[in-house]
Amino acid sequence: MGTIHSMVSSSSEVFRQNDNHYRELLEELRLRRREAVESGTPMSRDRHVSSGKLLPRDRVRALLDLGSPFLELSMLAGGGASGAAPLGAGIITGIGVINGKPCMIIANDSVVKGGTYHGMTSKKHVRAQQVALQYRLPTITLVDSGGAFLPEMHEVFPVEGRYGTVFHQIVRQSAQGLAQIAVVHGACTAGGAYVPSLCDQSIIVRNQGYMFLGGPEITFAATGETVDRETLGGAVMHSRQSGVTDYLAENDNHALAIARNLVSTLPDYPTYLRPPSAVVPPRYDPQELYGIVSADPRVPTDNREVIARLVDDSWFDEFKRDYGDTLLCGFARIHGFEVGIIANNGVLFTESALKATHFIDLCCKRQIPLVFLADISGFMVGTAAERSGIAKAGAKMITAMSSAEVPKFNVVIGGSYGAGHLAMCSRHFEPDLALGWPNGKAALMGPEQAAITLAMVQRQKREREGATWSAEEEEAFKEPIRAQFESFQSIYNFASNLWIDDVVDPVETRAVLGLALDLAARQAARETRFGVFRM
Repeated sequence: MGTIHSMVSSSSEVFRQNDNHYRELLEELRLRRREAVESGTPMSRDRHVSSGKLLPRDRVRALLDLGSPFLELSMLAGGGASGAAPLGAGIITGIGVINGKPCMIIANDSVVKGGTYHGMTSKKHVRAQQVALQYRLPTITLVDSGGAFLPEMHEVFPVEGRYGTVFHQIVRQSAQGLAQIAVVHGACTAGGAYVPSLCDQSIIVRNQGYMFLGGPEITFAATGETVDRETLGGAVMHSRQSGVTDYLAENDNHALAIARNLVSTLPDYPTYLRPPSAVVPPRYDPQELYGIVSADPRVPTDNREVIARLVDDSWFDEFKRDYGDTLLCGFARIHGFEVGIIANNGVLFTESALKATHFIDLCCKRQIPLVFLADISGFMVGTAAERSGIAKAGAKMITAMSSAEVPKFNVVIGGSYGAGHLAMCSRHFEPDLALGWPNGKAALMGPEQAAITLAMVQRQKREREGATWSAEEEEAFKEPIRAQFESFQSIYNFASNLWIDDVVDPVETRAVLGLALDLAARQAARETRFGVFRM
């Protein structure tokens, strides 16, 4: 119980090797972030600016209080194998402070294919709305969208949790008193026109903002009417005749100033129900995490050393230290907020799963948020493990974790595989935020285990059929399986598909969790009712 005393030597050869390896991983993260931020093409950005518009990220900055943090969500969604959406998915989402009040900000990235909605764009928009609902935040939407990206109609139009759900969430959250404010910065066509129309209040920019269910071309095709877009759906018409918009702005900055003023009239955000203590930084430099995280997946990371660099004063009141010691459980504080930490320090045995169940129960009874630091190859297998009731103990841990009605956070800090990935509060169990470190990996199993398992199945099949299989043939069979699992398990694949909310630098983790815990500490407590625990 108490302060963790670090045994790390930053001058050791292993530390230096780990540190060098991790800094290479960070360079990849920076490159990916830069690609997401520098969206569109130079031509599309120049065309945007030359027309008198602010770039989408400049709009977000102009909306926020000067110097306040912006917790961007899902920056690396899209790209990769996620579909046609580019990296960033053509939309910017995050939590920022406007006139002293935390808000969810959603901005169409109109320099990317006109701000149209791909399947992943819709999914990212809905995820932001889910977070807004979870933390009871007003939503400010900066609209500049051509509606659905037609080639991905199958991903955008019929699927639950995509474009139609955006509309549903606007209505539901408005009904719950969570303000919905829209600023129309550009042409909003078809479904794009419904977002501001459904909001509580909407602002439109003169000679720049347009709203119509069908633009001039569609109108001509459908009715034979020839009309320009200003007459059909311009800012003056909607402000003076249709009444679809409520405020007429002269330019982007004026519109954002009106939005800031509207936010100032909203009720104050709730004060703390669980106030924090004074913030005390960790006793050890968080940058040492780069040298602590093992570069060799065969060599485990000492996650007690990780915790020492994430929590206030490196203080960790460890629970059942000598029992089930492949799982670390204990109480700590992050930016003054009390948390219960569950961190892997090896494979999950029956004892460690039972310890987690007990600890989660304590945190639920005391209304303490849970932080899961996932670095797990899975649950123990074998005759001894099965006879010890590993399936029953694992089910108890999953039941406790799934039932827990306290804020929950998942951070993949290493490998996270199989049922162990699930038990550590993966996306399936609706954590408040799911994050990953650049070294993170997740899959049903590792590439080599997958190759061996499938090769064994194939060998048994051939033996039943009386066929032979040489070592060379077996290796040729294994190689594409390894490649497939290696590609799948990348943390960037998980971020691209929005299976996690973002990839964060280990040094950023404490600040990101602190911002989320600040919001969580203002929400009403909820009673936890556990599912059945098998005895």
